[in-house]
Amino acid sequence: MTAATEVASLTIDGVRNAITERRFTASALAEEFYAQIKREDPEIGAFLTLSKERAAAKAAEIDKLADAGKPLPPLAGVPVAIKDVMVTRGVRTTAGSKILENFLPPYDCTAVARMEAAGAVMLGKLNCDEFAMGSSTENSAYHPVRNPRDKSRVPGGSSGGSAAAVAAGMAVATLGSDTGGSIRQPASFCGVVGLKPTYGRVSRYGLIAFASSLDHIGPFARTVKEAALVLRTIAGRDPMDSTSADVPVPDYVAELEKPVKGLRVGVAKEYFGAGLDPEVRAAVEAAIQKLAELGCAVVPVSLPHTEYAIPTYYIVATAEASSNLARYDGVRYGFRARGARTLSDMYRLSRDGGFGMEVKRRIMLGTYALSAGYYDAYYLKAQKVRTLLTRDFDEAFRKVDVIAAPTCPTPAFRLGEKVNDPLAMYLADIYTVTANLAGIPGISVPCGENHEKLPIGLQLLGRHFDEATMLRVAHAYEQARN
Repeated sequence: MTAATEVASLTIDGVRNAITERRFTASALAEEFYAQIKREDPEIGAFLTLSKERAAAKAAEIDKLADAGKPLPPLAGVPVAIKDVMVTRGVRTTAGSKILENFLPPYDCTAVARMEAAGAVMLGKLNCDEFAMGSSTENSAYHPVRNPRDKSRVPGGSSGGSAAAVAAGMAVATLGSDTGGSIRQPASFCGVVGLKPTYGRVSRYGLIAFASSLDHIGPFARTVKEAALVLRTIAGRDPMDSTSADVPVPDYVAELEKPVKGLRVGVAKEYFGAGLDPEVRAAVEAAIQKLAELGCAVVPVSLPHTEYAIPTYYIVATAEASSNLARYDGVRYGFRARGARTLSDMYRLSRDGGFGMEVKRRIMLGTYALSAGYYDAYYLKAQKVRTLLTRDFDEAFRKVDVIAAPTCPTPAFRLGEKVNDPLAMYLADIYTVTANLAGIPGISVPCGENHEKLPIGLQLLGRHFDEATMLRVAHAYEQARN
């Protein structure tokens, strides 16, 4: 196999079956993908670090199993890549920040370890907004990522590198993180599938923290089935993460083929208000109509506190970021400024030189919200509103099985268009942050294009730990549309 188009169209099942049948080796496939990265990535900028030695060792291990005729693990030989906020033993991990530019972690993130235990071949680490703070991957300390569908536009963020790598055929599947929409929004912008599981479904051990109560790890793939395969691999209780849930993990792939007829799909008017691009509205409404044609009942629901989601999110997220990022002080690891004459100077100069503008902005906002005299007015009030948002979903899911909505209010915007307007950038997450505040699962599935051929995403939200039903509806829609 040599054609770039053939590499870019491979699926997880396709890779595993071909290696089992010895049509190609895992080692040869990894080399083909590195050639694809060499062709495509100079214009896209999705990768920050390649891990060729690690990939070669894992591929050789898979080939040895195949040569011996032994059963292959579920992701045998599948080329994957990892967002650079997940630590990888001995492989540079930067979180997109200068402050961790030369950090070599001593251990692996649990999700990464589970991917490799299932046979996946890790090609490298993917570009992202610094410490996952952003909606466009323009906040990376190294270089922005460009959208493979239109290189003048952003891929979304903060997992822009993860979405772009799949869209450009530089990996079969990738892992990203989602704190306020950072998997679903770039999936929508790049025309791929992006899945955020329930909070606690996937261990956060080894995920460099932005906002600990909002961070989720999840997969990107070209199809819902592949996303389900990856989720099945990484989900489940982890003793290294006290917030990971001891809840049985179903066979998501087997659940996909169950009929969707009779399922109730909720449509909230709050997600179809002012600011929604007309072409996005039309594509999402057509997708909901398609679900109705498949036998789903479309039911109006209300999420009345949605209008408070963005301010609530940016108080909770920045407060937690302020606390989490206090550890980067130039003392223990990471960047240390030279020339400081006092300990105070070293802290100040190291953080000033190591952090970018967006990270500094969020640390300052969070520190303010947590400060004496403002804690009750801002942080405590935001947590109370968060409870109300969660109750909205609880009430809605008494009436419906999933909720359908736009993933984003617009298709991908141009590079530089919003970089100097933080508020406009924050509003790009208006339809996604609620799922993180409530801890429910969400998925973005391509549902059309606008007149400029830019992808549009349909977002489906599910009950806590009911990814199976959400994936079932997403798969049924995907099959009907294709």
